[in-house]
Formats: sequence, structure tokens, C-alpha cells
Amino acid sequence: MTLLVASDLDRTLIYSTAALALSMPDAEAPRLLCVETYEHKPLSYMTEAAAALLEELARTVAFVPTTTRTPEQYGRIRLPGPAPEFAICANGGELLVHGEPDLQWRARVRRTLDAECASLEEVRERLVRTADPAWLLKARTAADLFAYLVVERSLLPDAWVKELTVWAGERGWTVSLQGRKVYAVPKPLTKSAAVAEVARRTGATEVLAAGDSLLDADLLLAADRAWRPGHGELADVGWTAPHVTALRTRGVAAGEEILRAFAGG
Repeated sequence: MTLLVASDLDRTLIYSTAALALSMPDAEAPRLLCVETYEHKPLSYMTEAAAALLEELARTVAFVPTTTRTPEQYGRIRLPGPAPEFAICANGGELLVHGEPDLQWRARVRRTLDAECASLEEVRERLVRTADPAWLLKARTAADLFAYLVVERSLLPDAWVKELTVWAGERGWTVSLQGRKVYAVPKPLTKSAAVAEVARRTGATEVLAAGDSLLDADLLLAADRAWRPGHGELADVGWTAPHVTALRTRGVAAGEEILRAFAGG
């Protein structure tokens, strides 16, 4: 049996300071390893125990980081263990092979989006035009594939998100709220499609997966076995499936628990 492990990164395996959820007394907190810096400052962490588990896992199975980050954002991360042969970025829009974009995969994705979805320009215009400057911090596009807003979450109206979700759905797009970011992503742009391509190339016969957000749901459903942490969009709505283990653990400790599950897989 050839095993492939495909995992989301942010708030699944790696955690910002705000997402660590260190609820124990300070003297009992786990030692942390910084795995990403941004603008010369530490940004993302794993527990040292999780790092050791990932290093061993990456040496024994096909480990595929599977993220909504752009390739440039992914490139800031320094995961323990050997560099993965494959990595999936931009929510499945970019397939990296030995760190380089696979141009055939990129072209295939673009053809699908052009045929099935409203344009990125139309969706971005709607996002920016209807957003209130009182809570909008930044508006961005990623890899010319999808758009997102950075918002002041406490001021973001639920009604605005719901209205956008309906509008986008009618045009072949989906909306996801993750922390301070509101994502608008074409429905055919999925992590599961890219993972299926990696499985085909590697001959994998079993896929394990993990993720925390609504954008990870298709990835978890397509896997043979999967895990989600006790935080994030999926946990907030109580999402699960028969082959998906819903952990109660929250924060960086959940990343460690997920890696222990992968190692036992």
C-alpha cells in the first residue's frame, strides 16, 4: 500500500501566536518551533513534538502540504523534514513539483474556471464595492485565481457575508470566512482535485487528510480517512462525516494530535 498524507497548514499543522490557544499554565506550555517568519518577525509555530512527528512522517510517506496560500506565501514556511516532492497551493490552483509550478496543471485549472465560473474581476469588484471601509483593512487577489479581504472581524456584519455567499454561489463561487479573512473562491478550484492528481502520479492507494476550514471540506470528504481540529469553520458548524474524526483539541495541540494520527495511519 502506498500512503499519501495531504494536510492543510494554517490552523491545522502550523499556528500563529493568536491561534496557539495555550490554555495551560505557562510553566506547562509546550516548547514551540518557529516554522515561518514574515517581515523579519516570527509568525507561525508547531510544538517541538509535532515537528519531530512531521519530520519522521515526511521521511516515510508521501507528505503533501495542501494550502490556500499562494506559492509565494507557502515559500516562507520551513517545515521539518525533507522538502516535499509535491505541494498544493492556491486551494488547488497551483501544483508545485520540487518547488516549481506544474504548467500543465495550471493550464488545466484555468480552462475549467473560464468555462464554469464568473470572472475574478467581476467577483473582486463586488467584494470591494460592497465592503465598508469601517471594517475593510485590505483587498487582495491570489495567484490570479481567487480574491480575499482582510477585515476587522468584530465589525464585519453577518448579513454582508450571507448576502455575498448567495451572490457568489449563483456565479460558481464559494465564500469562506477564516479568521480575519473573507475568501471568495471558484467552486471548481479544490484541494481534492489537486490531491487526486498527486495520488495518480505517485500511485497512492490510500489518502489521509486534515483541515479546519470550509475550503478543506472537499479534501476531507475525498480522503480515505481524515481529521479536523476542535477549532475552525468546520468545528463551528459541527461538520463531520463517517470517515472524519472530529477532534476536541484546539490550537497548536490539535496539530500535534493530527500528526500522531497520521503516524499511526
